[in-house]
Amino acid sequence: MRTIDLHTHLVPQCLWRSVDAGQTWYGLRAAAGQGANMLVRDGKQIHLPGSKMRFTPEQRLQDMDAEGTDVQVVSIHTPLFGYELDPRQGQQLAREVNDEIAAMTQQWPQRFAGFATLPVQDVGAAIAELERAVTVLGLKGAELDTSVNGQTWDEPQFVPLFKAAESLGAVLFFHPQPVDNLLLARTDKYGLSNSIGVPVEDALLVATLIFGGIFDTCPGLKVCIAHGGGPACFGMGRMDRAWQVRTEARQHIQNPPGSYQRRLYYDCITNSETALRFLIDQVGIDRVVLGSDWPFVQWEPSPGGWVQGLDSLTAEEKDKILYKNVQELLGL
Repeated sequence: MRTIDLHTHLVPQCLWRSVDAGQTWYGLRAAAGQGANMLVRDGKQIHLPGSKMRFTPEQRLQDMDAEGTDVQVVSIHTPLFGYELDPRQGQQLAREVNDEIAAMTQQWPQRFAGFATLPVQDVGAAIAELERAVTVLGLKGAELDTSVNGQTWDEPQFVPLFKAAESLGAVLFFHPQPVDNLLLARTDKYGLSNSIGVPVEDALLVATLIFGGIFDTCPGLKVCIAHGGGPACFGMGRMDRAWQVRTEARQHIQNPPGSYQRRLYYDCITNSETALRFLIDQVGIDRVVLGSDWPFVQWEPSPGGWVQGLDSLTAEEKDKILYKNVQELLGL
């Protein structure tokens, strides 16, 4: 059975070369006395647990073979986006990372595809880098955070980026940061910033894109949301109700929010068969793709094996999630 995993992450080798040499990588450096995989920037620590964080492409391929994954779509680990950097540094970071991802896709075109990272603190530079990534490097789109330095994606300044992605046929894959989200500002108990905070950010992003009128402005835009969109589809009824009774909810859209949910794609990382079945029933089987969050989530027996073992899915539904949908979405 073919498997194409849209949601996998990279900690770039260019970062490890710099920090292992005692240098900084765009403000990141090794945290003294904290182990080889603890980094620090502006006093904030970023922990990259496990040996897989340092895997070379060759080691990554061995791991893919062991779990039975045919293709990984690679994107940068989200705390490394670098949106807080000045625009020139942000552009340099993006070019360096995107060149590394592209080199993987060019050397192993049957095993890797890639999403770019973009210096979205400068929209013009982000558009230029997206165009380079897609037309020169052959990447399939870009991975983006769910917000940009406190700004949400419905701000008018981001519309040109969405229009550029639409014209390029580029997929925008939105993924929140586990180390910087709204829930973390309130509590860090019980690991809730990851287990609950991350999917809440996904849902807020879905609501922002829909209520902000992004899909009316860019009807051909291809968007995929991590973690099954969080509770966005479960809460769509409340969003529809808000649209019916609140004038501000109708400011940018003339149709109820629920009418837009099938315009997006969602990865299957719900970690629950019941939740995945609900997602499929809400958005349609053609809109759900395989994701694993490699190397941060351990799957038993594997990401594809988990989907294969779900009794509530038909054989055709499993095929669509495992490879058919993402194959069509990315043109693989």
